[in-house]
Amino acid sequence: MIASIRGEAVEVGADHVVVECAGLGHHVVVLPSTAAAATRGAEVRLATSFIVREDAQTLYGFPDRETRDLFDVLRTVSGVGPKLAMAVLSVLEPVALRRAIGEGDLGALTKVPGVGKRVAERLALELKEKIGGPPSAAANLGAPEGSALVRQQVVDGLVGLGFPLKPAESAADSVMQENPEASPAVALRGALAILGKKG
Repeated sequence: MIASIRGEAVEVGADHVVVECAGLGHHVVVLPSTAAAATRGAEVRLATSFIVREDAQTLYGFPDRETRDLFDVLRTVSGVGPKLAMAVLSVLEPVALRRAIGEGDLGALTKVPGVGKRVAERLALELKEKIGGPPSAAANLGAPEGSALVRQQVVDGLVGLGFPLKPAESAADSVMQENPEASPAVALRGALAILGKKG
């Protein structure tokens, strides 16, 4: 998992930056505000989330760990993929997002392009206990107890290792049902064991 990246911004677009690191240019998808703050030729440092799918590998970058962790948690909600999670964070700053979810403010959530009433309701319902409230309430977003987040990390890791998406999801679900408190490393080992038996 690529957790962060630091290097020179050799290209800056409306929704991405290309960061040169160790001689390689990494295309990083970022929020519009992050792109606006970047300067070509200047050093940038981003917290990142690397998402591997059967048809794409994409690196997403954020100004800090808090925003990155919110992005990862948003993706645990059914119907919310990386693009929609980025749209949410483009419209709502972390504090405003927590407030909207904590208060069940569907009006604020539906201001995000692509978020209708049903998706807004799912966000408010599924994430209230995870991120609704002040920053202190969400200080452990990346901790092992976030079983939905751990599941997503395991699925991403398995797909990155070459396993098909559906079997990866099935194995991750089995591990998390058996041990909801598993850390990402433990859950990944368990999922690999399940897939190894099937193979």
